Amino acid sequence: MERAAVFDVDGTLVDTNHLHVVTWWEAFRQAGHRVPMHAVHRAVGLASTDLIARLLGDDRDTDQDAELSAAHKALYGQYFDRLPALADAGRLLRRLHQDGWKVVLATSAGGAELQALRAAISADDAITATASADDVAAGKPAPEPVQQALELAGVPAERAVFVGDTVWDMRAGSSAGVRCVGVLCGGIPRADLEAAGADAIYDDPADLLASLEDSPLA
Repeated sequence: MERAAVFDVDGTLVDTNHLHVVTWWEAFRQAGHRVPMHAVHRAVGLASTDLIARLLGDDRDTDQDAELSAAHKALYGQYFDRLPALADAGRLLRRLHQDGWKVVLATSAGGAELQALRAAISADDAITATASADDVAAGKPAPEPVQQALELAGVPAERAVFVGDTVWDMRAGSSAGVRCVGVLCGGIPRADLEAAGADAIYDDPADLLASLEDSPLA
């Protein structure tokens, strides 16, 4: 039977979480909001509207959401030509593909941002499909991104593993009924990932690749 290895991208395969923190912080600052960077970091991985709601509250001026999101996209877009893949990210995806896994990306990124991320990973030959922000109505921690990835792979949840770096990833994967693997390279503490549903945790893609034979992706 076929198996699916579903991967988050930001903070899991590409070292971008802190770029998102700085550019969201600057977008908020330009709009007159003082938001601590540690709070932004905890919200990275949410869809833009959900991130803004978490940081500014439901009583905010929602008419400003689109402006904040556009400012973040413009600031973050300055890095598109030099987004750094995490060590062995591409090698990990190609190894899983060679081992018979269907590799699918599940990310809140879309459009030019997703293209830049895929270029950084440089493993398109190993990627079966991508479930992006353009394909689902609700982002993580809702299960829709993972469910969409499984649908694209044609693989049931019990034959899939989801790898991510945030609490939102672990909650989305758990809600979708897949086994979850956490990585620490996004900066979220091990205990938080475990509490959110991670069955196993590794430092980064290189650590997961080196430990593959003893991992849920064996």
